[in-house]
Amino acid sequence: ASKPAEKKTEKKTEKKPPTAASTSKVTKPAAKTSTTAKKPAAAKSTSSTKPAAKPVAKPASKVATKPVVTKPKKNVQPTKKTPKGGKPAAPLQKALKAQKKVLKGVHGSRVRKIRTSVHFHRPKTFRPPRNPKYARKSVPNRNRMDAFNIIKFPLTTEAAMKKIEDNNTLVFIVHTRANKYHIKASIKKLYDVEVATVNTLIRPDGKKKAYVRLTRDYDALDVANKIGII
Repeated sequence: ASKPAEKKTEKKTEKKPPTAASTSKVTKPAAKTSTTAKKPAAAKSTSSTKPAAKPVAKPASKVATKPVVTKPKKNVQPTKKTPKGGKPAAPLQKALKAQKKVLKGVHGSRVRKIRTSVHFHRPKTFRPPRNPKYARKSVPNRNRMDAFNIIKFPLTTEAAMKKIEDNNTLVFIVHTRANKYHIKASIKKLYDVEVATVNTLIRPDGKKKAYVRLTRDYDALDVANKIGII
């Protein structure tokens, strides 16, 4: 009677572990529900903390970013930062040297000039000669007082003819603004003769008369024939 009782107890004990597993299976969904219940609670807690953190974080980030943001300069090449412990690049070094020189100035240290007189004379500086790209006047003025304009025509009156014969002198009507030098030069140019003296007068009608006496080398009659007076 004791043996079958022992077997029964063994069987009972063998059946117990699956019951424990079954109980654990039953309890698992409860655990899941507990986790699911925890998640929304945790989410709620995080959501409840977020709005409290936002107003504090935003202004701090804005304050931090404002001074950092700088507008990019136009037409300026970005300067390369030198690595720590290394020498700067050659062009950058050159530029820095030039900058130092410019800041320092050409003369170095200023020496105050002692002035011994009250008067100040402006220093004589270099004034380059005019070198225009184009002429101000497109066409230069023509010299209107040429030989043909100075001597108008020869006089062929009896008095003039007598002067030719007696005094070796030719008589011309000339430009009113022509002087004795103009008349002498124009006679030489037109008729190729040397002039000894020139006498001028203004006639009552306002025209200028010139008495041109030739040198002894030239005969006034021959010149008059060449001109066509006689």
